Amino acid sequence: MEPTPLPPLSPATLFLVATPIGNLEDITLRALRVLKECDVVAAEDTRRSGQLLKHFGLAKPLLSYFQFNEARRSEEIIERLRRGEKVALVTDAAVPASVILANAW
Repeated sequence: MEPTPLPPLSPATLFLVATPIGNLEDITLRALRVLKECDVVAAEDTRRSGQLLKHFGLAKPLLSYFQFNEARRSEEIIERLRRGEKVALVTDAAVPASVILANAW
């Protein structure tokens, strides 16, 4: 019996992607799916996120998104969402994501 195909990710959506802190193999299937299907990845640390993407054979444009450029990048991310893009926001840990999003929105 073949698995039922999943519906496509919704366009114009910001996806929060939890990444493993230690072992890259602790990533969830859903996180991998979002990273595979998104148009761009916004990341606190593009070096770390780039390693994650490379480990799983994913090639996506990376945007640096952290405390000191959040105002400028937030505008760019919002514009991408208005154009219908799917944006994955990857952080190194859950707490910084909450702080960044609270300040950006």
